[in-house]
Amino acid sequence: MTDSTALPARLAGDALAALIGAIGTVRGPRPIHTTGLLLTGALRWRPRTAARAGIAWIDERPSGGTLVSARLSRGAALPAVLPDVIGLAVRPGTGEGDGDLLLSSTGIGVPGRFLLQPRRSPAGAVLSTLMPYRGTDGPILVAARSTGPARLPRRMEEIRDALEVEPWTLELLFAPAFGRWHRFADLELRPAPGPIDAGEPRFDPVLRPPRGAGTYAWTRALREPSYAVGRRRGRR
Repeated sequence: MTDSTALPARLAGDALAALIGAIGTVRGPRPIHTTGLLLTGALRWRPRTAARAGIAWIDERPSGGTLVSARLSRGAALPAVLPDVIGLAVRPGTGEGDGDLLLSSTGIGVPGRFLLQPRRSPAGAVLSTLMPYRGTDGPILVAARSTGPARLPRRMEEIRDALEVEPWTLELLFAPAFGRWHRFADLELRPAPGPIDAGEPRFDPVLRPPRGAGTYAWTRALREPSYAVGRRRGRR
């Protein structure tokens, strides 16, 4: 994975941004992941091990817990009876926090970890960054694997009701692009107070990557045009 792929990634990124802009003329300021469920909870760090990600946010983890805010959404906003890409945006910490982490439903092996996997429900899902961060020793993927509840509804309103009873729990993992996964934290999420999307923070993993997480030119070229479209529409 080298930055020599930045030019074709930029062309693909521009095409994707044009598509999202066209969708936005119909859907408004949020062309994809239109409606989401705001969540709040805590990240509980596992003890440090010899396995290192080369990313300060993961490797320099404290003992104890970290408050988080998050948003669960369906990528294409398809009807709940249809499979859709599940998205989870996470911001560890309060205020500006420690950066934003964007995860989408994928597989967990190779090549599945690089492929979007539509699902009907987030229960049992694996969600990953899909594209790697630049760690000090090479490319690193981050993933969250749902561990409970065993079943969740499909509609956001019903998911909210279910998580009021039993929180959504996930384990966080990191891995080299083609290597084995290492658990580094556990995440517990419940619905945030108020309406589903009221007063939501704007998550932006392009401008706000996790602390110490570098990026590759080709990943920036692929993602930045679409996020720029989203930022402009959000300001409007």
